Amino acid sequence: MTHLTQFNSLAKPLFEERKAAHEICRLFNKSPSKGNLKRIKGLFAQSGEGVIIEAGFHCDYGSQMQIGDRTFININCTVLDAPIVEGVITIGNDCLIGPNVQLLAVSHAVEPKQRLQKENFAAPITIGNNVWIGAGVIVLAGITIGDNSVVGAGSVVTKNIAENTVVAGNPAAKIRDI
Repeated sequence: MTHLTQFNSLAKPLFEERKAAHEICRLFNKSPSKGNLKRIKGLFAQSGEGVIIEAGFHCDYGSQMQIGDRTFININCTVLDAPIVEGVITIGNDCLIGPNVQLLAVSHAVEPKQRLQKENFAAPITIGNNVWIGAGVIVLAGITIGDNSVVGAGSVVTKNIAENTVVAGNPAAKIRDI
């Protein structure tokens, strides 16, 4: 079981940080210019050489995200990240992230009484090198996707994926080795 880190996204400092990141994303999505792309990349802990991000990108904070070299993020990518979990979203080199992909490193409590506290829980998502994530994929908190893997369009990734593997479905299941 992945260790979850608890935080309160409604606390004023985090709310303000999220609001500022949302504004940078909004400006980029309205006008995906080089300057606005530079502002998006400036949110991240690391953004490698040759990273391309298409319009429709959204992240909550960005401050702990790491993206490797030559990674392509297609339209309408949603990243729910946390400012307090180091490396909460790590994407390797040469990755292809399809349109409408959701990387959801943040969740809420299952127990009703605990959920009333409005706390968030976060666990890192790690995507290896040369991974292709197809259109409409949802990756949940605490997931690692190994190098050279392929996640078929529309999949929901609820368990770690070994390197050199093709998975698809809801929940994503192994189709074959590469």
